Amino acid sequence: MNAMAFRNGFTAMIGVLWLTAPWWASFTDTSGAVLAGVLFGLLQAVSSLLARGRTGWSSWPNWISLLCGVWFILYPFLYHFDWMLTLLYVVLGYLTVLLNYTNMNTDPPQAK
Repeated sequence: MNAMAFRNGFTAMIGVLWLTAPWWASFTDTSGAVLAGVLFGLLQAVSSLLARGRTGWSSWPNWISLLCGVWFILYPFLYHFDWMLTLLYVVLGYLTVLLNYTNMNTDPPQAK
């Protein structure tokens, strides 16, 4: 497995984490937060899987996943989560942005 595929797989797993977050983080009483978390988590997971093997600034799945990372940096501040959950969202959102930025800025793997 190459590094780019690993980064895309890791951001897809982060997307699945966000998809399930309303239940393990116990904020199912806020319907807007649940809907946004599920939709953007699913969007991040699917776009990360679609981005496997794609590189460059014209790779739309990487852009979608990167923008989902930006959303998850802002998300806990919009819904006023506690500080520990906010820290988790900011760190993993920032990691999503960095991993997708790296994928877009990487040369495609060369065929042997």
